[in-house]
Amino acid sequence: MTMQEPRRAGIIKLAVLAVGGQGGGVLTGWIEALARANGYVAQATSVAGVAQRTGATVYYIEMAPETGKPPVFSLMPAAGDVDVMITAELMEAGRSILRGFVTPDRTTLITSTHRALAVSEKMTPGDGIASSEEVLAAAEIAARRVVAADYDAMAIRNGSVISASLFGALAFSGVLPFPREAFEAAIRTGGKGSEASLRAFAAAFETAPVAAAAQKSAPVVKGPAHLMEAWQKLEARVTAMPPAIAELALPGLKKVVDFQDLAYGQEYLDRLGQVQARDRAPWALSREAAKYIANAMAYDDILRVADRKTRATRFSRIAEEMRLKPGNLLHLTEFFHPRAEELTSLMPANFGARMQADPVWMARIDRWFGKGRRMRTDSLPAFLMLHLLGGARAWRRKTLRHRQEQAHLEAWLATALSQLQHYDLAVELIRCRRLVKGYSDTHVRGLSKFDRVVSTSLRLAGREDAADWCRRLREAALQDEEGRALQGAIRTVESFL
Repeated sequence: MTMQEPRRAGIIKLAVLAVGGQGGGVLTGWIEALARANGYVAQATSVAGVAQRTGATVYYIEMAPETGKPPVFSLMPAAGDVDVMITAELMEAGRSILRGFVTPDRTTLITSTHRALAVSEKMTPGDGIASSEEVLAAAEIAARRVVAADYDAMAIRNGSVISASLFGALAFSGVLPFPREAFEAAIRTGGKGSEASLRAFAAAFETAPVAAAAQKSAPVVKGPAHLMEAWQKLEARVTAMPPAIAELALPGLKKVVDFQDLAYGQEYLDRLGQVQARDRAPWALSREAAKYIANAMAYDDILRVADRKTRATRFSRIAEEMRLKPGNLLHLTEFFHPRAEELTSLMPANFGARMQADPVWMARIDRWFGKGRRMRTDSLPAFLMLHLLGGARAWRRKTLRHRQEQAHLEAWLATALSQLQHYDLAVELIRCRRLVKGYSDTHVRGLSKFDRVVSTSLRLAGREDAADWCRRLREAALQDEEGRALQGAIRTVESFL
């Protein structure tokens, strides 16, 4: 990447967008100290956002060479008048473009490509994550120059925070007329934690920025010889499938085997094979089935939740995110609030069904467990209880929940395959399975939406626009938890039936 010629005369204007915990104030302090230590006068201001994910704090720095005549500085950045825009998260880069701070004739945009999802993205029942690719494409058009990489990951690997790696990216960009040593001297003035900050700074300075983090190599699967032999046979079945199907079938197979066992993986491939036998190139139906059959078979239940909460990888991830240092203690409290339905679903199928049919017993169970339970999984008793519960996979096949999930899966596949004469509609019915997810109230709401979408779509079978309306209904169901958008779409369909 070509180094930009530093601006050496007049006022240099920099803006930083960051949210809580990203060290925007520290970064601003370093930039201000850097300027003053090298013969510049500088001013820094900030305007806090409303909350951590509803508004970033805007930090603004202006600097100019010392000439003996005091310069007139501004208190806030203005659209079209920013030399350097630094954003500590990718969507903040998008917001800076929308606000006009980034311009092609002037602005160098320095941004981390990682995402810290906004509340609005997390609340969407479907995929509410905004497109990172669109922001990066817009940045290439809107900015004079873009310096982008996963600076958050660089900071974490070096035991620091993103402010240090962004400072390194600023030094790498060459937009300020100061050498690397001057940047490092500014960090050292911070005292405590400076060594980790210097490591993160060096990682950013010495790494060529890229638009996305490097792909991780696939993990190596290892295990006892007899299990590996059985796994390889399953893999061979996937390899024999058309590539369009195998591309999604292999991740699906891994998912269901991880959820239960190799025999369960065999069942997955058998079900997928039944769909493939009735499909044709280019295999759109089988591709979707490969994905959604796996999701349906790896359903969320208490056993899976307990297993996930006690995996070593989870504790390692939390420790990394919390930036634990040697000698730090981590206290981890889990909150469980299972409904009576979740608890009885773990019972033997016939007995659990009788219990769920008895309102007196269901009310008692709700009273006993209605307040929920708090469990500290950093303590041995709580961890062992969840670990044993998560390891009870052999019991899962005998439970009421498993019987219910299998019955729903079979009915869903049968419904979709019954519409093969309307191929596009059959594909859309397979995709409707994405409406069913989670457990407890989330699962109940998903099932309700699924039933309404499928039943309404079947009423449209035979129409040329049936598949399109099925897609519209599904997308409406994903817009809000309450199902208001879906209800409106259903009324529209009923108006012309």
